[in-house]
Amino acid sequence: MGVLQVSEAEKQEESPTAGAATGMDWYIIKIAFNREDSIRDAMLKRIKLAGLEDLFGEILIPTEDVVTFTRNGTRRVVKRKLYPGYLMAYMTITDDSWFLVRETPGVGDFTGSGGKPTPMDPHDVEKIVKKAEPDEEEGEKTLKTAIPYRNGDRVRVKEGNFQNLEGEVEKVDEANGRVTVIISIFGRSTPVELDHWQIEAV
Repeated sequence: MGVLQVSEAEKQEESPTAGAATGMDWYIIKIAFNREDSIRDAMLKRIKLAGLEDLFGEILIPTEDVVTFTRNGTRRVVKRKLYPGYLMAYMTITDDSWFLVRETPGVGDFTGSGGKPTPMDPHDVEKIVKKAEPDEEEGEKTLKTAIPYRNGDRVRVKEGNFQNLEGEVEKVDEANGRVTVIISIFGRSTPVELDHWQIEAV
């Protein structure tokens, strides 16, 4: 008998624990978009209040460090969410842990099939967790620049020698924060390399 006051019919329909392993696994949880931090904090508080710390390990918001530049060209390193609207939780699935997560405000559901949470593939875990917690020795070599443009986008130059001219993005260099734009100069298509903060979408 479960401690939660749920009817037997609901338990059979909803309970994810039939045949579930007792060990911990990584699971993906769908949550309200743009509320990742507050929902993670609320979940951690609920776990502590319920005394279920032994059923939970880490709860991650997968992020990566990217470089951004201010209007004056100052370089900053910021965290960008890899999967907005999702959390990763290392946990043991039981009725108690499952209902605690599901009843946290802003939580949608676990990813899985047939209403049963499906553990993440070990390969995906390795890839995502490693990106969320990069090795210190890798340093800034792997950092990319957050550039909101893609090949083929129409843009306008807002600063510099080609100010107010429009063109098409040919290449995006995230490593160096630069964008190559094809601009028509004196009737000829000319590739011009610009800092990404010097252009804007048309």
